[in-house]
Amino acid sequence: MSAVNAMSAMNAINETSAMDNWAYVAMVILVMGLVTLGLRATPFLAAKWLQKHDVVLRLGKFLPLAIMVLLTTHTLVGNAQSHDQGPWPELAAGAVVVVMQLWRKQALLSIVLGVLVYVTLRNQWLA
Repeated sequence: MSAVNAMSAMNAINETSAMDNWAYVAMVILVMGLVTLGLRATPFLAAKWLQKHDVVLRLGKFLPLAIMVLLTTHTLVGNAQSHDQGPWPELAAGAVVVVMQLWRKQALLSIVLGVLVYVTLRNQWLA
C-alpha cells in the first residue's frame, strides 16, 4: 500500500506543478501582451509632445533618407554577391533610376525602368 500511496502523492504533486506551470505561462503571456500594447500605444499617447520636440523634428528631416540609403545599399551589395555577373546589373539599374528621376522627376517611371533594366541584365535576356 505504501507504493500506491507514494504514487498517488507523486501524481498529485505533478498535477499541482502542471497547474502552476499553466498559470505561470498564462501570466507571462498576459504581461507580454500588456507590454506590447503599451509600447504600441505610447507614440499615439505622446503624439502632441513628439511633434514639437527638437530631436524628433531633426530626425524627421534626415532619417527617412538615411534609412532608404542603407536599405538600398544593403540590397544592392547582397544581390551583387549572390550571382556571378558581379555588381553590374545592380549598378546599371541604379544609374537608370537616378538618371530618370533627375530627368523626368516621376518616381513610378524611374522605378519601373530600373526594375526592367535589372531584370533584363540579371536574366541575360540581351545576351
